[in-house]
Amino acid sequence: MDLSYTPEEEEFRARLGEWLTKVLPGLPPKPSPDDWPGRRAYDLGWQRMLYDAGYAGLHWPADAGGRGATPTQHLIFLEETEKAGAPYVGANFVGLLHAGPTIAAEGSAEQRARWLPPVLRGEEVWCQGFSEPDAGSDLAALRTRARRDGDDYVVSGSKIWTSHAEVADWCELLVRTDAKAPRHRGISWLAMPMDAPGITVRPLRTLAGSTEFAEVFLDDVRVPVANRVGEENDGWRVTMVTLSFERGTAFVGEVVACRRVLGELAREARKNGRWDDVVLRRRLGRLNAEFRALWRLTQWNVSESERSGGVPGVGGSVFKLRYSRARQDLYDAAADVLGPEALDLDSRWTLDRLSSLSYTIAAGTSQIQRNIVAERILGLPKGR
Repeated sequence: MDLSYTPEEEEFRARLGEWLTKVLPGLPPKPSPDDWPGRRAYDLGWQRMLYDAGYAGLHWPADAGGRGATPTQHLIFLEETEKAGAPYVGANFVGLLHAGPTIAAEGSAEQRARWLPPVLRGEEVWCQGFSEPDAGSDLAALRTRARRDGDDYVVSGSKIWTSHAEVADWCELLVRTDAKAPRHRGISWLAMPMDAPGITVRPLRTLAGSTEFAEVFLDDVRVPVANRVGEENDGWRVTMVTLSFERGTAFVGEVVACRRVLGELAREARKNGRWDDVVLRRRLGRLNAEFRALWRLTQWNVSESERSGGVPGVGGSVFKLRYSRARQDLYDAAADVLGPEALDLDSRWTLDRLSSLSYTIAAGTSQIQRNIVAERILGLPKGR
């Protein structure tokens, strides 16, 4: 992997920087965290600006509506937008980082034409309907059933931790289409319209007080068979594609954000006198090395996914496992630097610390990631 930048890549960075400098001051104020319609409008508005400027789906294949940019250009884009304080993908993250790439890799030409352009243009929001109340981290234990009825599936069951369900237009939904098949077979991946009759959404309030997740109850919801991505009962394989994006590249921008936060902590420590603590300085130095290593691993994973046709490999589990822990360590260190301020419930530091606790669970628990690393990378036998 070549970690240097070509003149063309540096020119790309400069053009992007100029554009960000021009447009960011004109953005409207961010809406309240509890104003989900407002947040949806804000996030979709930013996505439309990216689309109009030619930066939407930068690394997506050209035949999927993207620019077919190189992995390095993609990473430059993430670096520069984060450094400039540009909006995060927000409510768009399932469509842009999970469902969209999955449809680009596995969908038919008709499905790609229907669903990908609205995601890139900032017109539609997706949510993720994978987890279930009784399945925990065992995704293959899902019970939501889909019965074939002519040109439709009739879906009944429930989902939990459904990201942005209350403002979503579509849901990437896992269902069991063959109850008699082995656990990892008999599953299908559907695109479910969230305005279909029979869907009930109940927001869930997290430890940090936010409501970006919801329970979703499905009572004989009809989903067209044409909305199935991949073959019937081949949903587990398609899901592995989705999870490879979720674990392999979806957190890339957050590594840049953590490096920026670490810099803020170092500056604050110098201001408030905590920098004189040798143990704290060593701790911040170790975190700096940790996130630099994670960024290099990110570069490797993105380059590897390009060589394998655009789908990240199991190396994403290595990244996800270590990043989840490093993020928690970062906000533990923040408490040492900030002292009592870190306990202020209205402080962004407190909210970010609470949020960091979820990263060892979200996108597959750390225990699941260790199993993947052990079995698929190290070749160890499956546990009994």
